[in-house]
Amino acid sequence: MLIILLIRGITLPGAYEGIIYYLKPDLSRLKDPQVWMDAGTQIFFSFAICQGCLTALGSYNKYHNNCYRDCIALCFLNSATSFVAGFVVFSILGFMSQEQAVPISEVAESGPGLAFIAFPKAVTMMPLSQLWSCLFFIMLIFLGLDSQFVCVECLVTASVDMFPRQLRRSGRRELLILAISVLCYLIGLLLVTEGGMYIFQLFDYYASSGICLLFLAMSEVICISWVYGADRFYDNIEDMIGYRPWPLVKISWLFLTPGLCLATFFFSLSKYTPLKYNNIYVYPTWGYSIGWFLGLSSMLCVPLFIIITLLKTQGSFKKRLRQLITPDPSLPQPKQHLYLDGGTSQDCGLSPVKEGLIVGEKETHL
Repeated sequence: MLIILLIRGITLPGAYEGIIYYLKPDLSRLKDPQVWMDAGTQIFFSFAICQGCLTALGSYNKYHNNCYRDCIALCFLNSATSFVAGFVVFSILGFMSQEQAVPISEVAESGPGLAFIAFPKAVTMMPLSQLWSCLFFIMLIFLGLDSQFVCVECLVTASVDMFPRQLRRSGRRELLILAISVLCYLIGLLLVTEGGMYIFQLFDYYASSGICLLFLAMSEVICISWVYGADRFYDNIEDMIGYRPWPLVKISWLFLTPGLCLATFFFSLSKYTPLKYNNIYVYPTWGYSIGWFLGLSSMLCVPLFIIITLLKTQGSFKKRLRQLITPDPSLPQPKQHLYLDGGTSQDCGLSPVKEGLIVGEKETHL
């Protein structure tokens, strides 16, 4: 469907101007920190980072699945699809700009309404426009359902892993899926009311992007790279795929990703502006309170879990903290380094030729 819309879009009058507007960079905008912040949050949202979806789906892979290759392929495919979709949108916006005799920047506002302005406009200009309109909106429905499948599976997988004794019994998982689906359906009813778009903007602005995702990303990468250990995690990946990934990946875990997330997070807080619907409507105070409640409901889980776990652990504060940040000894442990002369890491200081993990039969599911 995207290819069909692309072919139709580039054949419209004014499409060339729209594509030039899309491809011609404005280098002066690189000085604006807001541009970098928006780009970062868009990447998080586009790849569903820190939403649990990728982790839940990846947990069903075989242990020796090449996750490194899959990550690289996912990045290229996602970016390529977004790039092609940009041609479709701006070719149509160029046509609409010529028809309405207004600048492209004023044709349509960015956001959820864009899919219901630019794409339907192209569909109506095709032969058998009624047929293509039906197919287009059916595609939108399927895209929404597909996203819902992944999100529900994420909640179900996390719940079953947290409470295996209660939820891994016969029929319990199906009942959990039913309960989550019904709850999501009831919440979704609010979004199809006359004021549903106002509620949707609150969800989108406060809960599912921006500050919330940056905080979770920062917490996750610090936990993996500094608490669990980047070297240990590197060894885990080597044991699964058979070779060590590019060294820059580990450097990114340790320094680049935490630093960028931290800088973007604090910049987002310093430049925070309350949400305005269509840059006009100002929400009441209780509306902003609901928005912050949605965002904090996810972010506060991290410090609350740390505090509760510290209180449940015995010993002095220093002892409890050291115990909690030490990886469980039952996890796969790195093997001793093997050297060219047959010695181990205790015997000599030469560079290792091979590293690996000793993983027992019961330890193959991380």
